[in-house]
Amino acid sequence: MSKENVSDYLFLDIETVPEYPAYEKAPEKTQILWDKKTLYQRKNGETAGEFYSKAGIYAEFGKIVCISCGFIDSSYSLRIKSFYGDDETELLSDFSGMLDKFSQSRPQARLCAHNGKEFDFPYIARRTLIRGLPLPAVFNVHKLKPWEIPFVDTLDLWKFGDYKHTCSLDLLANIFGIASPKDDIDGSMVAKVYYEDRDIARIAHYCEKDVITLTQIFLRIVQESPFKEIITVQ
Repeated sequence: MSKENVSDYLFLDIETVPEYPAYEKAPEKTQILWDKKTLYQRKNGETAGEFYSKAGIYAEFGKIVCISCGFIDSSYSLRIKSFYGDDETELLSDFSGMLDKFSQSRPQARLCAHNGKEFDFPYIARRTLIRGLPLPAVFNVHKLKPWEIPFVDTLDLWKFGDYKHTCSLDLLANIFGIASPKDDIDGSMVAKVYYEDRDIARIAHYCEKDVITLTQIFLRIVQESPFKEIITVQ
């Protein structure tokens, strides 16, 4: 893979939280549907309310509070930008506009995330439709053959065909000697930081560190040189 091809990749990570700050705050219909959805996932004796802290991982019961993304520019620097806030519709609309421009300027544009095929990519697409927004062109994959879908997953790359294997971003960072992005908060703490601490900027900073780590890991796996510097785009 050449550096020219590397510039076609948009590296991204999302942070999600339950749509409501607590189970009791959700509408009655949502509570009923949550009860049914999680009936066989809860441990013995665990109530739907107690399990609601995990609602953020389900696109039907959560929402996106931050999308951070980055790409390698012509000078081989990593340009980072975050879309975050309380208004998910605005966040997704702004991200979609950027993504369409990125795709239009790169006919071979690809999205890259860690476990992105199972989480980030479908979550973004589902929440975009839930919010009544048009899907960015790169997400219109329903008519594509599997090998034509422009999604790249560093977890898949690391599996090397071993379908049962799994490996976290943090573990990959450790074995490659890359600084951990989890030195402040991790995914399990995002809902608390959002609803209790009201510190969305802290979440965005954490999300950006995930993207930086993701990009470093991708470059290691495909055996490319590290990017030269990080440039934050406002």
